[in-house]
Amino acid sequence: MKRDLVIIGGGPAGLAAAVAAYDNGVKDVLIVEREERLGGILLQCIHNGFGLTRFKESLTGPEYADRFVKEVLKRSIEYMTNATVLNVTKDKEVTIVNPETGVLKIQAKAIILAMGCRERSRGALNIPGSRPAGVFSAGTAQKFINVKGYSVGKNVVILGSGDIGLIMARRMTLEGASVKAVCEIMPYSSGLNRNIEQCLNDFNIPLYLNHTITNIEGNKRVTGVTISKVDENRKPIKGTEMHIECDTILFSVGLIPENELSKNAGVEISPSTKGAITDQNRMTNIDGIFACGNVLHVHDLVDFVSEEAELTGKAAAEYIAGKVVKNKNIEVKNGDMISYIVPQKITDGNANVKLFFRVKNVVRDCRLKVLADGKEIFAVKKSILTPGEMQTYTLRKETLQNVENTIELKVE
Repeated sequence: MKRDLVIIGGGPAGLAAAVAAYDNGVKDVLIVEREERLGGILLQCIHNGFGLTRFKESLTGPEYADRFVKEVLKRSIEYMTNATVLNVTKDKEVTIVNPETGVLKIQAKAIILAMGCRERSRGALNIPGSRPAGVFSAGTAQKFINVKGYSVGKNVVILGSGDIGLIMARRMTLEGASVKAVCEIMPYSSGLNRNIEQCLNDFNIPLYLNHTITNIEGNKRVTGVTISKVDENRKPIKGTEMHIECDTILFSVGLIPENELSKNAGVEISPSTKGAITDQNRMTNIDGIFACGNVLHVHDLVDFVSEEAELTGKAAAEYIAGKVVKNKNIEVKNGDMISYIVPQKITDGNANVKLFFRVKNVVRDCRLKVLADGKEIFAVKKSILTPGEMQTYTLRKETLQNVENTIELKVE
């Protein structure tokens, strides 16, 4: 079977990319989604706060997803649910298995990877102690409560202060549970400031910075945890142990882009984002394979996911039509205090390029500098930059036309 465009993932990134590609001339689009319904992770995020940037109103996750699902249905874009992609090759052949069609091989002209990300598990943390029931990732607990209607526990300790952990602290409290503590190994929270205010401070939930869980207790079910303060190397400090009785532990310790399919296809992966290395059109090192959304780098806001996916959908349409312009080969470099920048390269100097980046640590009263071929072209004062909030900077095409080799961002 042949298709013009195959989009792997029917979450916010896949849906927005499909609509944009269709509107830019690609009518033969197939969305492949492994769940029963389109919408992705948004379907279990029943709290509001989505869409403030894009729609200028506060929507729940399902409401936000529904707006894009309706756009897909309005255009009669084809989609396949309950379908798992087994393999993607560098020649753009996609192998899919689904209960109705069995194994299906599709040869695509272009592929957009929009698989999202997964949670880091307890196994990645090497926490000592027993392995009783009652230990969940925050996203799993969210699905149990919001989708399945199950309660996961009554007395809760949360490790990690990412946005999902903060939101689940509020959700558990609203469900009648007592959240004893949120522990964060770093000296700052990795969540958005608004979530710290609305989810922790409004409910008087204590946040322990520079703390981690050093022991999990319990036989059949969790009975308690030991938390300890950590030093600057994130090693537990003896004598700072504190015991907390609880029956449930939630882990919110980071998200990892879901890139097994990308690696199989030979896509080059960035060690800092754990996502693909792409150009300004979100095209990877393999011509015709694009990546967008959380599979590329973990976003704070779904509004930015949709924006990036629309850019990618349009670029995929231009690739299929043979309109890709490559007149530059500019490397985008991480300077001092910059954790990562997306995109990592720029191949077209005739359009504005929006850079997304994060800093390594909390930085106060600093200057953000942009250097082109080693010469400073822009600087701005910032009162505070935090790793938990993604920053953006737009390079004007007038600037890019004069750049030969590198663009560098640094914070001083």
